[in-house]
Amino acid sequence: MCDGLEIIAHRGASCDAPENSRSAVELAWRHGADAVEADFRLTRDGRIVASHDDSLQRIAGVDWHISDHSLDELRHLDIGGWKAPRWSGERIATLEELLSIPHPPAARFYVEIKSGPEISGELARVASASDWPQERIVLICFSARVLVAARQLLPVSPTYLVVEFLQDPHTGVWYPDADECLAEAVRHELTGLDLMAARAMDRELIGRIRSAGLDLCVWTVDEEPEARRLIAEGVRRITTNRPALLCHMLR
Repeated sequence: MCDGLEIIAHRGASCDAPENSRSAVELAWRHGADAVEADFRLTRDGRIVASHDDSLQRIAGVDWHISDHSLDELRHLDIGGWKAPRWSGERIATLEELLSIPHPPAARFYVEIKSGPEISGELARVASASDWPQERIVLICFSARVLVAARQLLPVSPTYLVVEFLQDPHTGVWYPDADECLAEAVRHELTGLDLMAARAMDRELIGRIRSAGLDLCVWTVDEEPEARRLIAEGVRRITTNRPALLCHMLR
């Protein structure tokens, strides 16, 4: 549909397979995604595993906090059966495993850091040992401080500040302030911002981001009309739970 469009599979193909799992990442590449995004945390024994939540209550039915358990302990839990019986037996994936999955040569992998700056050393070790060029491993996080720490060890990796906005139901005002987030990204010399889709529909905000020399990613877009509206505003990096649908509709 347009040049330079990057469709990013949110937690893998998470509409169709268990989020952040090996199966979800494999499916995303098969569905034609240009990039995959997944969330990562540090275990008690210093390994990096894919999980959005610190607790595995939601996806494994056990209130185990990842930072309190070793990788071997976490491997005993089924993180797929909650999605559908066909995914029963899926185990928590490490960053190494997800980076080792065959992927298109020009693909990018978005690492959303859910731990603090202490993850940086192991992240750099795993990234360097993989066959991914460093510039194609994208670091994203809600904390600019964490991104700066990780960038010291992975200086070529792009860095995006993730921002979630809420809207006051009475005043219609969005918070946090978008310009303050923009200023923070500029101050820390980040590559760009990763904004929730509802806020990224603001043409003036997009213009200010571009004028500041920053790139823009948008999450999470699962319907074609919304994707087309964002593309019309100049957005070229769209994160979706449904990469198969958007790849088919937009190409």
